[in-house]
Amino acid sequence: MQPLKGIKVLDFSTLLPGPMCSLMLADAGAEVIKIERSAGDEMRAYIPKFGADSVNFALLNRGKKSVVADLKSPGIIKLIESLVMQADVLVEQFRPGVMDRLGLGYEKLSKLNPRLIYCSITGYGQTGPYSQIAAHDLNYQAQTGMLNLTGDDRGKPALPPMLTADLAGGAYPAIMNILLGLRKRDHSGAGCHIDVSMSDNLFTLMYWGLGNGWTANQWPTPGSDLVTGGSPRYQIYQTADNKYLACAPIEEKFWANFLSVIGAVELHHEKNTALVKASIAKIIAGQTAAYWMERFGALDTCVSEIVGLEQAVTDPHFQARGIFDRSISTAQGDHITALPTAVSKVFLAKEKVDSSPNLGQHTKDFLQKT
Repeated sequence: MQPLKGIKVLDFSTLLPGPMCSLMLADAGAEVIKIERSAGDEMRAYIPKFGADSVNFALLNRGKKSVVADLKSPGIIKLIESLVMQADVLVEQFRPGVMDRLGLGYEKLSKLNPRLIYCSITGYGQTGPYSQIAAHDLNYQAQTGMLNLTGDDRGKPALPPMLTADLAGGAYPAIMNILLGLRKRDHSGAGCHIDVSMSDNLFTLMYWGLGNGWTANQWPTPGSDLVTGGSPRYQIYQTADNKYLACAPIEEKFWANFLSVIGAVELHHEKNTALVKASIAKIIAGQTAAYWMERFGALDTCVSEIVGLEQAVTDPHFQARGIFDRSISTAQGDHITALPTAVSKVFLAKEKVDSSPNLGQHTKDFLQKT
């Protein structure tokens, strides 16, 4: 049996953080009921399309049930309350106060269902001066010091390629705390209100910078620290065929192997960091990526070729791991590979084909039965 079989989740969230969280809950066996406005989750309209909706929506909402409800209608709120009384978990990501104004705040719903685990995901948390400010992932990274560390040698920050705040700061802490809440409820019988702040949780990811700053007043700056470009042992080097190698021989044994492969053992104890980086860059630039990967592959050197996403998903290692062996289907019979989640295979359903709900597909099943 899947570990969350029998757990009912009401998901009022849209776009990415909440839907990713509830996707993982669904993967572990929970019944996820997605409450949508009449126009549906905004992500349904994104492109490219997969069936009637966007592929983004299908990837994040497979295996869920869609219920359309006008949350400004008093009659609908009464029906939602009936669902709440049967639910174990509620996920929402409105600005603080919105659910209260709708009549669906924690204080009210916890009286209807004292066992309810109520998870609120926001950019800045339920309290504090920024709690009502509109922002996105880029803003959260900017205000927590994370974006600053992406800067090049001139200090100009780079646009991050992933939505770190939404995922690592929002979805993952949300599911972790929901599971903790359910475990706590096993002992106490009582639910709780979980306040997930995406910006708060970004600080955890920069533990090393906080440690350096708090103990030695060595606050990290772009291009100067171990993982921000300050070390030749954690660098990206360009090859002769304009490809790039990610080189991370941090430990002494890997560093020795690395320098041996490129024929520069004399650099092992060189203290001039700029000289070492420039020397290695010149050597790596003298040969192709294939040439270097063949040689680095013979020893433990922590070197990888930087590849595109299209190449990465066909890598024999990831194919052998079977992380792309599940799929999503449409009513028309189309299929696409399902998004792999962090839920271990031992918790997944045996069926490997799932579907994404049509807008309002399950409204009658839930709102007319209650």
